[in-house]
Amino acid sequence: MILPIYTYGQPVLRKVAEDIDENYPNLKGLIQDMYETLEHSEGIGLAAPQIGLDIRLVVINLDIISDDLPEYKGYIKTFINPHILEYDDTHTELMEEGCLSVPGIHESVRRPTRIHVKYQDENFEEHEEWAEGYLARVMQHEFDHLEGTMFIDRLSMLRKQMIKGKLNSLLKGNFRCSYKIKLRK
Repeated sequence: MILPIYTYGQPVLRKVAEDIDENYPNLKGLIQDMYETLEHSEGIGLAAPQIGLDIRLVVINLDIISDDLPEYKGYIKTFINPHILEYDDTHTELMEEGCLSVPGIHESVRRPTRIHVKYQDENFEEHEEWAEGYLARVMQHEFDHLEGTMFIDRLSMLRKQMIKGKLNSLLKGNFRCSYKIKLRK
């Protein structure tokens, strides 16, 4: 089932998400719905707060960009209870980001190119690993959602001021996008 994506201004996007366990109701169905929603919206990552749930759950599909980045061929992964343990600030990179919850706004964000993460997979098996490059960026963007942070929070004060009008338009519902959304009431 395709779920509506919560847009900028929704309180759930500013909450710190809670860990879940294997008893979370209909988790497999929820994960499937998140992948279906992600595909329909043509995104590469989706965090549970973006569909209105304050739980630590993220799905990432980098397979759709594998024509340009062949190293991500077949990379479709679920992250349950993910946490970033460490940022390797040795190298950072400035790259444009967008977000399904902030349609129509794309801005350059500086992030470390390497991070140390821990998470559980769909079977609640623990994983701990270092992620690098584009995957590290996507993980940071999506895992930020679990901390109540959005990519626009990582912009300079000047850039935030420059997009203030666009953000106000989002709050008022004055925008178009090709996927199902849930506006702030």
